[in-house]
Amino acid sequence: MINSDAFSYINVLDKAADASYTRETLIANNIANADTPTYKRKDLDFQSVLEKELRTGSTQYPNLDTLVKHMDTSNLTAEVYKDYENYSYRIDKNNVDIDTENVELASEQLRYQQLTTAVTNEFSHLKIAIGS
Repeated sequence: MINSDAFSYINVLDKAADASYTRETLIANNIANADTPTYKRKDLDFQSVLEKELRTGSTQYPNLDTLVKHMDTSNLTAEVYKDYENYSYRIDKNNVDIDTENVELASEQLRYQQLTTAVTNEFSHLKIAIGS
């Protein structure tokens, strides 16, 4: 993590990309365990963590730039959880729906690509600003 006001958005995007990568891995593991008896799908919800942090700071800081500049990125951590841990529609007690997982994986891959593109764009803006 880079400690400078110029990198505020990059730090937030970095946390989001890390969470997205972790979620992709979890979804891939869910797919790999689709036939494992008693396996319960795992997931991660970074979006609600980010929304909470933005809502918390919005009362103090009037605009997004100021809010992101003062955001404590150490609060941007999402925990892995077992989704519908006590629920299963299958006899073997596994709750992975392979079709849902494939859709979620495709969606998360697109999110990760967007985040890495956003980080690249932020660095390009910095490069232009410093004149190199």
